[in-house]
Amino acid sequence: MGIHVRLANPRGFCAGVDRAIEIVNRVLDKFGTPVYVRHEVVHNKTVVEDLRRRGAIFVDEVSEVPAGSIIIFSAHGVAKQVQRDAVEKGLKVFDATCPLVSKVHHEVEKFANQSRETVLIGHAGHPEVDGTLGHYEDSSVEMYLVENLSDIEKLNVKNPQALSFVTQTTLSVDDTRIIIEALRERFPNIHGPRKDDICYATQNRQDAVKELARDCDLILVVGSQNSSNSNRLHELALRLGCSSYLIDNEADIDKNWIEDPMVIGVTSGASAPEILVNRVLAKLRQYGAIVHRGRDPDEGIEFSLPRELRKE
Repeated sequence: MGIHVRLANPRGFCAGVDRAIEIVNRVLDKFGTPVYVRHEVVHNKTVVEDLRRRGAIFVDEVSEVPAGSIIIFSAHGVAKQVQRDAVEKGLKVFDATCPLVSKVHHEVEKFANQSRETVLIGHAGHPEVDGTLGHYEDSSVEMYLVENLSDIEKLNVKNPQALSFVTQTTLSVDDTRIIIEALRERFPNIHGPRKDDICYATQNRQDAVKELARDCDLILVVGSQNSSNSNRLHELALRLGCSSYLIDNEADIDKNWIEDPMVIGVTSGASAPEILVNRVLAKLRQYGAIVHRGRDPDEGIEFSLPRELRKE
């Protein structure tokens, strides 16, 4: 019997997060400090603190950045107005927006140019949602934010015949499918993207948790509290009948969660570095757990860096 630990595969960093962190590191290497980053480049405490120690300065708004400085936009993307503000201030901009988020921005701009009202499925206040809403602001028609089924019931669109939808990339796959079905039922002519906006990494990590949940009594999700995709993994585990906790690192583990015998699943959000997973595993070994690692996660996807930062 005993305590056994199984690792989700895939887990941890996605290509968009890898790219964003690499952009900040290469800008620091090439230009030195100070380098300003608008919002957390990715939603993980450890990553942000490591970059802060290297000299990155995290700010909430472009107005906080001295004229002529270097600014990096986070992986979550920014509104058009933020881009304009940076240009007006003479800032040198490096855009770490995840290409999959940029894809949603292009969809939104296309719908706006076609004068199609658009429904954005997402969480109010999330930086990605704010950025996407800000790519529609020049449109003559409206964009509506929908978080749940009750929001659909309250929707009052002006032209149901010219209605589209997009989604935040880090949502629950299952929850979003239900919301899209409800949208299609209420608005039969609604038009969505040809391919689901939810990113490959979000979907793959949720599928991996579903696999874990079949055999596990407890699932630990390594990720920060403000990480959307990490929260969705935690919620999914609970929904599938497992005890689950969202933890930043090994210090958050409560020994009272651990029983013998038990099977513990460990996964990590797309912005959580593998070093944190290894520290969690070391802590579980102290409690007598046997870790079954399996193969290392590799999704075989890589996004290119801005030309100026590529190594020759």
